Amino acid sequence: MEQLEFFSIPSPCVGVCQVNERGYCKGCMRSRDERFNWQKMTADQQRNTLRLCRQRYIRVMRRSKADNQQLSSEQGLSPQQSLFDE
Repeated sequence: MEQLEFFSIPSPCVGVCQVNERGYCKGCMRSRDERFNWQKMTADQQRNTLRLCRQRYIRVMRRSKADNQQLSSEQGLSPQQSLFDE
């Protein structure tokens, strides 16, 4: 039996419409096609797109954290966060 959809899935757009070096939006992590075709997608396609966006976000955050750790080790900085960093 198929589950009925009572609510539409809102767009994940957060208003940060800039593209990263891989072509994904920096705000919502969707590709160009995913952004342009959001309204035409079925609910299953939208859920799958949200799943992919989450995976992309996690990869970007892991890469950023690894880059920051490598930079601090190269500069001889302590891995402990500074009291005065913003």
